[in-house]
Amino acid sequence: MKWSEICIHTTNEAVEPVSNILHEAGASGVVIEDPQDMEKERRAGFGELYDLDPEDYPAEGVYVKAYLPVNSFLSETIDEIKQSVNNLAAYDIQLGNNEVTLSEVNEEDWANEWKKYYKPVKISDKVTIIPTWEDYQPVSSDEVIIEMDPGMAFGTGTHPTTVLSIQAIERFIKKGDHVLDVGAGSGILSVASVLLGASRVSAFDLDDIAVKSTENNAKLNRVDDRITSHQNDLLKGVEETADLIVSNILAEIIVRFTEDAYHLLKKGGYFITSGIIQGKKEDVKQNLIQAGFEIIEVNQMEDWISIIAKK
Repeated sequence: MKWSEICIHTTNEAVEPVSNILHEAGASGVVIEDPQDMEKERRAGFGELYDLDPEDYPAEGVYVKAYLPVNSFLSETIDEIKQSVNNLAAYDIQLGNNEVTLSEVNEEDWANEWKKYYKPVKISDKVTIIPTWEDYQPVSSDEVIIEMDPGMAFGTGTHPTTVLSIQAIERFIKKGDHVLDVGAGSGILSVASVLLGASRVSAFDLDDIAVKSTENNAKLNRVDDRITSHQNDLLKGVEETADLIVSNILAEIIVRFTEDAYHLLKKGGYFITSGIIQGKKEDVKQNLIQAGFEIIEVNQMEDWISIIAKK
């Protein structure tokens, strides 16, 4: 099979919404080539576990890549992607170069080539993310291993928004907690929650591909008996209460369900939000406060913010 690689040269600010557009267009994941990745592991203090080639990265901005099958609908799909990306400007999201390029890739070449970029990465005090084909031995008795099988187009789980989310879950989750994961995507935060002590997780996403992805990654990590994945619009119609709610999603989306989150969260529970760009931080903080939350922490990695609030 032949695949078309679509590469969008954009800004760090636009990575999450552009990635979401690619997911909605049929990509099962994305490749993010950010020059800051070559320094990120050293700054985070968790050690760089693989080598990155500077030639693969833009001098400025970020490459967001995905892989779509070459078929009769490809041209129409590409046009829809371009239009959706251009529409992000209406939300004051800076798009940078906003250059879209296409190239053709043979599946057999891709299947071997991309694996060299995906190695075990320690993203917090306890959590290490590994690809399924790596033979990895834990270095400590309390290390938590999350296995991911990215497939044709991948996200390694090491984007700053995911790292901030998992680091917060690690600090605030308690053994036996019931967790709601809103906008679950690949389900990595659901898996992390269970492996870090949650008794059960209810994961929600509007995209049926994300629902399946969460189910698959739950099975891969042998926690599918404690994770249920639902197709749902944020928390609309949800009635189950939770000890902790986590959402790694755009700021514009977070502010749409803070009242629902407050209503469903038990007294003393935590709401972990991530995916927030610097310019939207105060908007989200004020929205959380108006809903009744107390702001506990505001954390930053590169240009991304996470906010932890308590009921």
